[in-house]
Amino acid sequence: MMIPRRVFSLGLGAAILSACTAGTPQQSAPRTQMRSVPNPGYDTWVAGFKSRALSKGVSQTTIDRAFRGAGYLPGVIERDRNQTEFTRTLEDYLAIAASDERIATGKQMLRKHASLLSQIEAQYQVEPEIVTAIWGLESRYGARRGDIPVVSALSTLAYDGRRGSFFESQLVAALKILQNGDVSPQAMTGSWAGAMGHTQFIPTSYLAYAVDFRGDGQRDIWSDDPTDALASAAAYLKRSGWRRGQPWGVEVRLPEGFNTGLTGRGSKRSPADWAALGVRDVRGGQVPNHGAASVIIPAGASGPAFMIFNNFTVITRYNNSTNYVIGIGHLADRITGGAPIQGRFPPDSKGMTLNNRKELQERLTKAGFDTQGADGVIGGKTTAAISGYQKANGLPVTGQPSLDLLQRLRRG
Repeated sequence: MMIPRRVFSLGLGAAILSACTAGTPQQSAPRTQMRSVPNPGYDTWVAGFKSRALSKGVSQTTIDRAFRGAGYLPGVIERDRNQTEFTRTLEDYLAIAASDERIATGKQMLRKHASLLSQIEAQYQVEPEIVTAIWGLESRYGARRGDIPVVSALSTLAYDGRRGSFFESQLVAALKILQNGDVSPQAMTGSWAGAMGHTQFIPTSYLAYAVDFRGDGQRDIWSDDPTDALASAAAYLKRSGWRRGQPWGVEVRLPEGFNTGLTGRGSKRSPADWAALGVRDVRGGQVPNHGAASVIIPAGASGPAFMIFNNFTVITRYNNSTNYVIGIGHLADRITGGAPIQGRFPPDSKGMTLNNRKELQERLTKAGFDTQGADGVIGGKTTAAISGYQKANGLPVTGQPSLDLLQRLRRG
C-alpha cells in the first residue's frame, strides 16, 4: 500500500510535503490548470480498461457514470514528470510542518472540534492532537483537499504515467467507491495523483480503512465536514498498532563522546538502558519507560536527537518518512503547548543557518525582490527573487543563496 513519500502518503501528501517538499503559501508551487484535451491514444486505452474493470466487478452503469465527462489531463503528467527529487532537511521541513501559522490554526481546530475528536479518541484510542496534526499536514486542515477529478487524473496516469499498473489499481478502487455510493463522480475530486479528502486517502486505502463515523451510510471524506476523514485517519492508526498514552518520541540530549553507531531505528533498548549510556531528556531527567526505544539523529550528530517508540513506527505506516513522522509528532506536541525543538541544527551545505536564510529573504524583499514571506525555506519565490537581484546588480545569475549574497545585502 505504501508508496515513497515524494509521491504518496496514506493518500497523497505530496501536494503539501512530498518527502519533504511542502511549502508555506509563499513557497508552494503554482497550481497547474487542469483541463482535459483530446487524445486518441487515451481514448483507446480507456476502451480497453473498461473491459478489465468489468472483469473486476465494476458494473457497466458505474463505468458509464464515472467516465461521463472524464478526459486526458496533460497537467497531471506535467506534475508527475516534474516532482522535486530532493529531500529537505529536517530543519526546513519543521519550519513548514510546524510553522507558526500551522500551529496556531491547529490550536484553533483542536478547540473547534474538541467534542468530535473526543468521540474519535473514545472509539479508536488515538489522541486528538495526533489526528489534528495529520489533518494539518495532509490538507492544511481541509483547506487544500484538491479539486481535480479523480477518475480523469487516475486514468491519465494509468495510461501515460510511469506506474501504470499501480494507477490502474487505484482507478479500479475509485470506481468501486463510486459503485458503493459514498460519493458522486462530480464530487470525487482530489490531488493530481488521486489522493482524496481532508486526510488524503488514495482509493485503495479508502476502501480498506475509511469509516462511516456518523452512521449515515456514507464514508464522506470530501465534504466540508471533516468527521469521517478524521475518524478514518484514527481508525487507520489504531489498526496499525497505535498505543494511546505513549509518545511518538521525545527530544533527548546525548552525552559528550556518545557512540552514534548505537543510533538508528533498528537499535532498540529500554529507556533505562539508554539512561545508563548517558541519554537524558532535554531537562536532564531520565525518559519514562514507554517501552523499547531507539535513538535517532536525523540531522546528524551535531543536530537534535530523539528517543522514539512504537507510535513512531505506527505513523510511518501512514507515511514512511522520518521527517514526516517527526513533523506530525512535533506539530501535535506544539498545538498542545509543547516547546520548540531545543537542539541546534547545523548550517546547511552553503554554511547558512535558518536565521541566515530568513534574513536573506527579508533583505531581498526590502530591496524590492519580494520572496513573499521569510520562513527560511528556499523555494521557487526566493530563488526567483535571488535571480532577479543578481541580474539587476550585474552578478552571475545562479538563484542560489549564499553568505556572500547576504553580506552584500547587508551593505545595501
